[in-house]
Amino acid sequence: MPEEEQQQSSESRVSSELTPWSVSNFTSSLKDWITKLGNVWVEGQISQISPKKDVFFGELRDLVADKGFSIHSRRPDVLNTISELAAGDRVVALVHPDFWERSGKTSMDVLAIRKVGLGELLERIERLRQQLIKEGLTLAERKQPLPFLPNLIGLITGANSDAEKDVLQNAKLRWPEVRFKIQHTPVQGDKAAAEIIKAIQALDADSEVDVIILTRGGGSFQDLLVFSDEQVVRAVANCKTPIVSAIGHENDRPLTDEVADFRASTPTDAAKNVVPDVVDERKKISIALERIALRVVGYVQNQLELIAGIRTRPVFANPFTIVDERSLNITQLLTTLQSQTKNFLDKEQLQIAGLRGQVRALSPKLTLDRGYAVVRNLKDGLVTDPKKVSKGEKLKITLAGGDLGVTAD
Repeated sequence: MPEEEQQQSSESRVSSELTPWSVSNFTSSLKDWITKLGNVWVEGQISQISPKKDVFFGELRDLVADKGFSIHSRRPDVLNTISELAAGDRVVALVHPDFWERSGKTSMDVLAIRKVGLGELLERIERLRQQLIKEGLTLAERKQPLPFLPNLIGLITGANSDAEKDVLQNAKLRWPEVRFKIQHTPVQGDKAAAEIIKAIQALDADSEVDVIILTRGGGSFQDLLVFSDEQVVRAVANCKTPIVSAIGHENDRPLTDEVADFRASTPTDAAKNVVPDVVDERKKISIALERIALRVVGYVQNQLELIAGIRTRPVFANPFTIVDERSLNITQLLTTLQSQTKNFLDKEQLQIAGLRGQVRALSPKLTLDRGYAVVRNLKDGLVTDPKKVSKGEKLKITLAGGDLGVTAD
């Protein structure tokens, strides 16, 4: 058994203070673990490159985060490709982790490497665009309205850039009292994405900032790639403060334009849309005041005319007119009622007189007045047949002048 394996087998697989691993055992185990990772495709940006005749060394950096690792290769095909690359190029590389036990350093052996072309970048951006659309991050209803008069404007741009000057100059011309909180960041390169994200998060956390402008003054397609970086785009989409994307590139719109709350074509356009023009606003106020005055004067004039019309009505010219009219109506009604009552009574009196004459004509008394008499006995009453009267029977005779008691003979 080799000496190294004997030493490793004699050591405990669980290290402790009493049973520590040797450096050799540790580095061997670490190499085994790293080797098990296998070959991995990695995308990044070459920050350093030192090509030689039979080997090259360099460094591959992350596109967003400040992270990287060393790379090397002795493969002829890789060396041929490396000779055509330069620092700052975006590449895709197939790497195999390699651990140097003697120095304890790691390096990635490049098995294959190629530069990321423009067509591939466009395809990736388009895939990300469709993904953002699918997630609903580009919907109009998600976009927040810009404040009418922001208290404090956050500005993310390159230091001493033309974009910064355009925004500040046009904003001051429109509203001299406007205030800015400026975050200077790189707007291209391998460190730009991380710095832009950090600036967005810092301004978004500031409660005084009412709106954020993310801007740069245009550039080539490669210069604007950072504004289509997925992490930057999602930072813009997740920003709670209204954010304006003013990258200033009409032909190739970066993805920040798609998810921002407002897209400005240029830095100047961003200033015009974020800051109101004091002259225009004063004109609008003057026009509004004139309209209000006209409305008030017109309303008052209409009310005065209405009051004048009411005052000219007869009821207000003579307040007793309505009383006189009602009094005359009552008098006419009383006269009509009296006349109708008199006519009714006269008619009824005539009817009563006629009935009275009829009654008198049929009255027995009138017959008695003509000499007739009514004979009654003391038992059965009216006597109409002499044969029913007995001799000596007491009878009662009613005459026109009164009653007469007799005895039948």
